[in-house]
Amino acid sequence: MTTTILTDIEGTAGSISFVREVLFPYARRELPRFVRERGQEPEVRRWLDQVATEHGAMCEDAMIVETLQGWIDEDRKHTALKALQGMIWADGYGRADFTAHVYPDAVEGLRRWHAAGHPLAVYSSGSVPAQKMFFGHSDAGDLLPLFEAFFDTQVGGKREAASYARIAGELGREPGSILFLSDVVAELDAAREAGLRTVLVDRLEDYPQPRGDEESNGHPRVESFDAITP
Repeated sequence: MTTTILTDIEGTAGSISFVREVLFPYARRELPRFVRERGQEPEVRRWLDQVATEHGAMCEDAMIVETLQGWIDEDRKHTALKALQGMIWADGYGRADFTAHVYPDAVEGLRRWHAAGHPLAVYSSGSVPAQKMFFGHSDAGDLLPLFEAFFDTQVGGKREAASYARIAGELGREPGSILFLSDVVAELDAAREAGLRTVLVDRLEDYPQPRGDEESNGHPRVESFDAITP
């Protein structure tokens, strides 16, 4: 049975620093302008209103923006925040304000696996549109054609086994034929509980102190995609 490879992004395919030092500050800085200029567009308003409703029906956009900026500072995994960040990043990618960092070994691995016939998919806390922009505007060019599916937290949290079972169902694959790559042990634990195979990607650039057997909780550990055999 051909192995399907499901990969995380931050800390796995791309560096944590790119997200924390480039994308998050960009979204935080541009958020007031974005809401001021596009806050009445239906798709933008939908998410702003969701934030307002969840927090006591805030009536002023300035308060919503302040709340969202606080969530960015906390790295909160909220679907509304992720959707709005994705729209802001789309503007940035479109203006070529930045390109997405993907580790060279990840680029080579993804291309190699795709050429060998392994279906590739992404599961990240960032919204699906943000994921597509990331791989579509990478340092290595457009990598979108390599992937067949993208999943975000709308299928469920990344530390919940049910999310991985749902992904397997949507891909139409047996859980045991899917290999999930992540830098977060709790996510790998959930994937393993759902029957997926797992690999802990423990990059020295992102985790200078390598994680040992106890910290990896039994998941095979690698430091780059070069060491992964589907």
